[in-house]
Amino acid sequence: MAYQTPLTIAKVIKDISSNRYVLPSIQREYVWDAEQIETLFDSLMREYPIGTFLFWQINKEHVTDYDFYAFMKNYHEVKNKHNEKVDLKGSDGVIAVLDGQQRLTSIYLGLKGTYAYKRKYASRTNPNAYPTRKLYLNLLGKPKNSNNKYNFKFLPENEVENDQDNYWFEVGKILDMTEDGDVSLYVNDNISFSEDFSYTKEQSRFAINALSKLYNIINKAGTISYYKEDSTELDKVLNIFIRVNSGGTKLSYSDLLLSIASAQWDNHDAREEIIDFVNEVNEMGDGFRINKDFVLKSALVLSDLSDIAFKVDNFNKKNMEDIESQWKIIKKSIRQAVLLVSSFGYSGETLSSNNALIPIAYYLMIIGNPDNFIDSGNNRSDKEKIKKWLISSLLKKVFSGQPDNVLRPIREIIKENSNNEFPIEKIQERFKGTNKSILFTEDDINEFLLNLRYGKSDTLSTLMLLYPSLDFNNKFHIDHIYPKSKFKRSYLKKQGVSENKLDEYINSVNDITNLQLLAAQLNEEKLDTDFDKWFNSHQPTEDGKFNYRNINYLPNMEYTYENYPEFIEKRRELLKNKLCQILL
Repeated sequence: MAYQTPLTIAKVIKDISSNRYVLPSIQREYVWDAEQIETLFDSLMREYPIGTFLFWQINKEHVTDYDFYAFMKNYHEVKNKHNEKVDLKGSDGVIAVLDGQQRLTSIYLGLKGTYAYKRKYASRTNPNAYPTRKLYLNLLGKPKNSNNKYNFKFLPENEVENDQDNYWFEVGKILDMTEDGDVSLYVNDNISFSEDFSYTKEQSRFAINALSKLYNIINKAGTISYYKEDSTELDKVLNIFIRVNSGGTKLSYSDLLLSIASAQWDNHDAREEIIDFVNEVNEMGDGFRINKDFVLKSALVLSDLSDIAFKVDNFNKKNMEDIESQWKIIKKSIRQAVLLVSSFGYSGETLSSNNALIPIAYYLMIIGNPDNFIDSGNNRSDKEKIKKWLISSLLKKVFSGQPDNVLRPIREIIKENSNNEFPIEKIQERFKGTNKSILFTEDDINEFLLNLRYGKSDTLSTLMLLYPSLDFNNKFHIDHIYPKSKFKRSYLKKQGVSENKLDEYINSVNDITNLQLLAAQLNEEKLDTDFDKWFNSHQPTEDGKFNYRNINYLPNMEYTYENYPEFIEKRRELLKNKLCQILL
């Protein structure tokens, strides 16, 4: 990679217009606002350094190996924020921009394009809220209320008004000036000898200096300093790209891999397909938080590829063909897995590892992705096994560290043992005695599960074990049995709690021993009502009281504040007995 002779902005802009310069799909989309562009042009005029650029020279033999996108040429905050794919068939070669996309796009928009953003205070639904603007330079003086020296501003054409203090020059017209004398002629005709206004000598001098500087910076000076890489080794190019972009918005490695995938899929645009699918899945249930990395990783596993490591070599032509041929099935399997996990009560906030979805998706794919799996009562036992495996895996953190060491053997177990139901017993046996075991000991229950507190994702998972019959298609809340809002010193004292026990009460109110899963409507009705009063009014009959205590593991006693320590102790024992029954 060598440093090259700097280019003029005019030359680069011309080549961008003809798609000689393109963007690899590893580049993120354009994110600069109008003020940033105006400041960039001010920096150019003041001859401040704007950084070097990194270009990737691709000859005609390789231009169709990857997907490329055109530069943004007319930005609209709502209607046009995405770069369009460019067809390079028949091209003699291109230059892909690895570093400098935002700056080059900004320069192009200022010189040749337009920028439409919402008017301040305008309604987003107002069709006139996003006027098309071009970049102008006031040739008569510095901007007010700004640190910039030159007054660049994006303006709609119908708002360009010249007066005694403002003469707005359309910046892109500097490209039409081909000789030094063109600048002098323009200033003489429009400012020095203006027929509309009597501009001062100082204004004329500022105008000639500003326009001359703009002319030189755009048309004559070697402003675009760059390095050029011409290697065809994709790994090398990707690593360079990661290095030079590490200081900006963090790039997902999947963005790099999608550049390869898009070029190797024949019937789909991998980038658009996967981004759309991520958006779809994340809107399911109460919302999930999967990303492109997860989808690509899932695709490697569900395609039964032997090597599922997340690296460039695994996204070769053959593997990508296999993934594309199964893409419809892969999507359905992931979708069904997410819906199933949502029916268990999980969402993006409480599912502590997205990787736990992958074995479920693989199992559902192996059994044919039955459409009625989630709702059918015939699958109750199978769903319970999946749910128990999921909860155990999340609580045991088996996907932390190196998930491939869990995903590969689980995939093999499922493939070999899926004739009846989800093979949780085989999985338990396979990992028994390892640091990926999902088997629990009594110490795990005493020292971990029974010490969980409100607000932790593991707390919800543990409560799910204790409430296996709840239908989470309905909303349930984690409820403080004794209301948290009442655990204030002043209120507790009024209930007869002695001073020396106040800390004990307050410190334990968030413990799992004071938590239950309660239907959302009931929880809203209960609010901060003292539990003894709510319990007696909500369950007026002895049978009702018995059933409620049984379902929620409550000791049979009076639920007064005086009895709270005894309640916590006895309920801890009830929870322990149930967890031991389930897990040991």
